[in-house]
Amino acid sequence: MTRFQEGEQLLQREAGRGIVGLHAEACHALGRAALLLGRLDEARRLAERALFYSPAHPGFAAHALHLLGDVAAHPDRPHAERGEAEAHYRKALALAEGCGMRPLVAHCYLGLGRLARRGGEAAPAREHLAIATMMYREMDMTCWLTNAEEGARRA
Repeated sequence: MTRFQEGEQLLQREAGRGIVGLHAEACHALGRAALLLGRLDEARRLAERALFYSPAHPGFAAHALHLLGDVAAHPDRPHAERGEAEAHYRKALALAEGCGMRPLVAHCYLGLGRLARRGGEAAPAREHLAIATMMYREMDMTCWLTNAEEGARRA
C-alpha cells in the first residue's frame, strides 16, 4: 500500500466519522504531491475526490479543477486529453476569478498557455502566457514569473 493510499484511507475514516471540513483541501494536497511524483492516476483520483467534497466551497473546487487540468495536461498523457485539460482549466479560471483568487487565476492562464503552445496554437499561447506573466509580475511571484516568461519566449 502506498503512502497516498494510506492518506486516502485516513481521510475516508475521518469522513465516515463526519469530519469533512478540510477533506477537499487534504485530498488536493495529496493529489498535488502525487502529480509531482508522476503518479498521475492517484493524482486524478485525489483531485476528483477533492472536487466531490467541495460543492459548497468554490475556492476548493477551483483548486481541484486546476489540479485535474494539470493531470490531463501532463506530458505523459496523450494529446487526446487536451480538450479535457482545457475544460478543467477554464472551469477553474471562472471559479477563481469569481472568488478573487489571483494566484490561481494566473496559474490557470499559465496552464492554458502551455496547453496551447503544445498544440501548436501560437497566438492563444502568447495571449494566455502574457496574462500569466503580467499577473505574476503584479503579485511579485518571481519564481512563477520566470516560469511564465520562459514559456512565452518559446510560444
